[in-house]
Amino acid sequence: MKDLSRFAFSEQGPWSVDPAQMPWRREIGRLRAASQAHVPDWTRRRAVPPLRRFLAAGARVGGALLTWQVRERRRAGETSRAALSLRLRRAFERLGPSYIKLGQIVSSGQGLFPSELVQEFQQLRDRVPPEPFDVVRRVVEEDLGRPLDDVFAHFDRSPLASASIAQVHAARLVTGEDIVVKVQRPRVANRVRQDLASMAWIAPWLVGRIPVAALANPPALVSLFAETIAEELDFRLEAENMLDIARVLRDAGQTIVVVPRPHPELVTRRVLVMQRLDGFHYDDLEGMKAAGIDTAQMIHSLMISFLEGAMIYGVFHGDLHGGNLAVMPDGRVALYDYGMTGRMEEPQRLAFLRLMMTGAVNDVRGQLAAFRDLGALPPDADLEALIRVLKIDQPVRDPTRMSSEELVREIQEVLKGLLRQGARLPKHLMLYVKDMLFFDGAIARFAPDVNLFAEITKIYAYFAQKHGMRIARDIGFDPGGASLDLEGVKKSMGLENEVEELTHRELQERRRAIRERLEAARPPLRAAD
Repeated sequence: MKDLSRFAFSEQGPWSVDPAQMPWRREIGRLRAASQAHVPDWTRRRAVPPLRRFLAAGARVGGALLTWQVRERRRAGETSRAALSLRLRRAFERLGPSYIKLGQIVSSGQGLFPSELVQEFQQLRDRVPPEPFDVVRRVVEEDLGRPLDDVFAHFDRSPLASASIAQVHAARLVTGEDIVVKVQRPRVANRVRQDLASMAWIAPWLVGRIPVAALANPPALVSLFAETIAEELDFRLEAENMLDIARVLRDAGQTIVVVPRPHPELVTRRVLVMQRLDGFHYDDLEGMKAAGIDTAQMIHSLMISFLEGAMIYGVFHGDLHGGNLAVMPDGRVALYDYGMTGRMEEPQRLAFLRLMMTGAVNDVRGQLAAFRDLGALPPDADLEALIRVLKIDQPVRDPTRMSSEELVREIQEVLKGLLRQGARLPKHLMLYVKDMLFFDGAIARFAPDVNLFAEITKIYAYFAQKHGMRIARDIGFDPGGASLDLEGVKKSMGLENEVEELTHRELQERRRAIRERLEAARPPLRAAD
């Protein structure tokens, strides 16, 4: 195909992509600007939130918690957590796209969130109840301006996948190409606007009242969600994101990710026709193994392509989760859903690059300065005070050996110290952390016994060898002339520097032990509870 020299597409395709000949791209800059112009209005704090939607959300989530408390809370731990997870998943599902997106983030947090919650919320990736076919037909015909049968020789009535914003149907064009069609839910835009108004109303109230929520910067989190979902509501912008990511991957020489080709003409605000790429479902580990796929190498290459996009190009897929990818029989990853794409301006990319490089050589002050330049700390933050708050200058204490009370006290002291210094999690780091949650869960699934320290060493060596000259030019740091220092990584995990190996399986055990200590610190239930 002629487009392979410019884009990370499959070798064979139903059409060749020539951006200059795609009519839906003609006003793409104006469309992107227009989508972002709505954000300030969507996120301004009103005197009162949209009461009907606000009360509905409170009733759904509150009702789930209350029913669990009455019926299942007294049961054994795993059974109780499974019951609560089921009720929360159903509540999020009924509340729609905003809450489903939140559930998708949780579904990628294997080892960080309770396993029962992760497993239950995985259903929110692509198994949300779909719209009836008559609704799908109406949206497609309205946006394409033609009867369905004039465009498609066949259109499956049942979707391949159904998620928060849209659902995907297999189809065949009248010209004979097998494709997939992404169709937006008809009421999603109005529902999202109402949810954003509710979130924007309550977010400032959380700052300073809940330490973890304050650190996460709820108003910025709402703004980030608004900015990303504004683009997700226009599939022309998603198709352009597909081209941008495919171009970056090809420029980097990456071969692990295959991007579907968007159709040259059949792309509108609510309909996206694209090439069909098939593969093993994310959960089909046995099928991948039977096909001889090296899943550890696959996830290693996928992580490098993600980091490369963020560090070197400032562009990366911002919504990685199991429902958005399939592993092809040759071990490559077909990556879908580009509505949420991370983009960093050059100063932000350089600060992020410095953050990663200073972390690799355990330059604590350099890391904190990069955090500051990314907006995670105020410009006048006292970095030396932060070092004392984080106890970086003190001997390591293993959290798995602390008592429950000690562990809670340590966490509280760190959070209070960070908040006193004005720490916040900025938008770009939020997207990065969201994707790293996915990789954390993916390593647990595909490479649980890989030595994490050896993996970090391999990734550092890759960037030093391939991008060393550019990194030196960009930030004045030569990774080829500086040795990787894992002491800081180990210290963040509560490990002595002498520890040479740690698998993800062992890391999960450490997390489990820490969760148990934190749960033990909670006051016991009274008989009346």
